[in-house]
This record gives sequence, structure tokens and C-alpha cells, in this order.
Amino acid sequence: MNKQTNYSKAVKQGILDWVEDRFGGRVIRVEQVIRWRPIWRVDFDKGGVLHSLAFKGPRDGNVIPYPVEHEYRMLQVLRDNGMPVPTVHGVCEFPSAVVMDWMPGGRDPGMVGMAAEDESRMSDERWAASLEYMDWLATMHRIEPRKFVAAGLEMPVTAEDIALNGFERFYRLGRDKGIVDPFMDFCAAWLRRNVPDRERVAFVTGDCCQFLSEGDKVTALLDVEIGYLGDPLSDLACFLGRHPVENLGDIPALFRRYEQASGEAIDLEALAYQTVVFMAVAFYFPVLTLPVTQPGGDWVESQIQVAFCGRRCAEAMAGIIDVDLEHSMSLPAPAATPLEDMALAKLEEEIAHMPTTEYFQPWKRDMVAKLPAWLTNQLHYGRWAEQQDLDDAEKLLGHRPDNRAEADKALSRFVLEAGPEQDADLVRFFHRRTLRECHICVGPDAPTEHLIFARFEPVTDL
Repeated sequence: MNKQTNYSKAVKQGILDWVEDRFGGRVIRVEQVIRWRPIWRVDFDKGGVLHSLAFKGPRDGNVIPYPVEHEYRMLQVLRDNGMPVPTVHGVCEFPSAVVMDWMPGGRDPGMVGMAAEDESRMSDERWAASLEYMDWLATMHRIEPRKFVAAGLEMPVTAEDIALNGFERFYRLGRDKGIVDPFMDFCAAWLRRNVPDRERVAFVTGDCCQFLSEGDKVTALLDVEIGYLGDPLSDLACFLGRHPVENLGDIPALFRRYEQASGEAIDLEALAYQTVVFMAVAFYFPVLTLPVTQPGGDWVESQIQVAFCGRRCAEAMAGIIDVDLEHSMSLPAPAATPLEDMALAKLEEEIAHMPTTEYFQPWKRDMVAKLPAWLTNQLHYGRWAEQQDLDDAEKLLGHRPDNRAEADKALSRFVLEAGPEQDADLVRFFHRRTLRECHICVGPDAPTEHLIFARFEPVTDL
């Protein structure tokens, strides 16, 4: 019996013990569901009545700057203030998880790869619920911030604190882990130089638009594990960042509903800035997850998110500083790697026929099965992408680094010393780099309308 099965059995036993100790019921089902983070649905019987719980664990590898207890405290404050969030019952030690009611309703999984295969759709009922969600979002933003300070959050004071409270936590986490990423260093420098003068502070989810609905009604607001005190426009920026991976419908109409519910006009320039903040974090989060080797998680989806979110972050920035970007690009002829191709084809076939079990569900096998195809594309086009990167880096640095790792170190030093006169060239550089990565993710002959190439919609078009 392998280590993963042993661990999964231990997790199930930990859940059984917690439920029995806390509720005294008989557990009927423990099922892990498909999400970025480990989440288990747990059904138990007590006195002939069926109850359902969600055990929501932290993301593997310490890749968010908050402990699991953070979400527990935020949900308590939100529920105490009338928000439609699940009732929380405590924090399980093993598996580490916030335990809450399992709420009825559905939503989009929000994954690029899945949306590319099965287009996200907006039904009339989901649209009606989306409009209601804007009312709840405005209500949440009116909750007195000091109630969250009492639950452990820090109150931002300066305009820079308000604008970058969430971003700076992720950036520090990456630096503490020793990650060298010149694009994130450039984002940090640019964002700090261009902070809008705003004083409004509210609790924000950090990753908005996540709610369950049943029919045309919102049943629950979810996922506040990275919630913080900051500019409420950061939540609105999520709509621009998540669409069209999740079809959120008519974004301007949603924003008009928010303005009606909040009684405040949206500052479009400040919103444009917050879209860069959101996309920078959306790019950096999967960068943090890629080195994690623990079983579980969707490694290829993380790599797709790095390319997709990074490119759209550059596009959001380009829209603000009025930089034209070149979007046309195609892959060259693939490098010849016949032996490696055969080995990876064999691996792909073996994975496709691996037996599934209670602890290794088909969707987990499907995630692993994507790795050989990605590796094949990397073998065919990775060297080309690196040489293109080095060509572009040489124009910026004045010398040609030996490889991409050395280029990244040199570029990180360069962007932290560069002034605004270098912004246009750097935005174009990082856009070309991430666009190449998008092409490698999907491989040759990808249609131009493929979701991974969906451009960021400028805020000025709203």
C-alpha cells in the first residue's frame, strides 16, 4: 500500500474522529471534491437526520500568507453581521481544515483548462443570482472594518497600505521562499510607484465572485481564506480578472448594480490599478505552488495560470500606461525529441489505465495524466522560448545571460532600479514572455480563439 493511500486513510479517520467527537453522529460518506484546495464533503446521520459538512483545508505547501484559522474567524464575523455564509463549527487539527455546513447550490470551478474544454456558461437564473450577489458585496463592504481588526486583521493606514495590503503579503511570502521572479519584482515596483490616493477601507475577499446559487438566489458566499482589509475596488477587480474563464455575464451591468447598492460611483482609474494588483497576485499564487511536490493539486493548471494570468497582468498594466502590445505569435517547428516522445507517450498511456480507488479518484488521475502532454510541449518548444527570452533580455540588459535562470536574476536587479521611463519596454518584454508560455501550454495549431489567448478587457471600455 503506497504512502498516498496510507495518508488518505489517515485523513478519513481524522475526519471520522472529529465528527464523532463533535456531533456524536455516524458518518455515512467522506468524499474529496475537485477544487484548488483540499475540500471534503462529509455526510453524517444523527438521530435519523442527515447532516452535511465541508472540511476545507489549506492549500498545500504554505502558499498563502494566512493560517487555516484565518478563514474561520472571517466567516464568524461575516455571519455575525448578517452575511449569507456557512455556519462554522470549528477547526480540525488533522486534517487541518475549517469545518462548516455544506451549503446547497452550484458554481463554476474557475479553472482555465476545464473552461477551455467545457465553456463556462451563464444561465438566466445564475445571472439573477449574480445581480443579487452585487447587493451582498456592497453590504459586506459596509461592515465596520474594526470588527475584523478584533478578529485579527491589521488596519491599513496609508494609501499604499490600503492599495497593496493583500499583494504585499504574497510578495513577501515569495521572497521568504527564495523565489526569483523578475515580473513580480517589476509589478511590485510599478504598483508602489503608482498608488492611487484613496482612503476607503473595507473587508475584501481577495478573490471575489465566489458564491453558490440555487435557482435565482444566492445561497452562500464562499472562500475568504485570503480576505483582508483594503480597497473595496479590489473585489470588483476580480470580476475583470476572472472573466471569461468564469462567464460572469455583463460586467458593466454588474458594476452598475453595485453602484446602486453601495451608493458610490466606481473610480475607474483606481479600479484599473486594482486590476493590476489582482492579476499580479493571480500570477504569483501559482508561481508559489509549482515547487510543491506533495501529492494532490493540479500542477499543469498552475502552469497554465502562470502563463494566462501573467500575460493578462501585463495587458492590464499596458492599458493604464497606454502601451501597444503585439499579440501575434506562433510556435516554430518542434525540436526533434523522438526517444523522449516515446517515453512520454508510454507514460501517458500507463496513467490512463491506472486503476482508481476511493482514495485515488478518476479526477485525480486526470490531473496527473496532463503532465506528459505538457512535458512533450516543453521538450519541443522550451529551448525556443528560452532563446527568445535571452534575445529580449539582452536588449534590456546590454548583455546576454547564459540561461534563463541567470537572466531572471539580472532582470530582477534591473527592474528594481529602473524608473518609469523603462515601463513600456518592460511591459512588452513580460507580455512576450508569458504569451510564449501560453502557446507552449496549448501546443501547436491552437485556434486563435482558444481561451488561453483571451485578452484582458480594458477598464476604460466599461
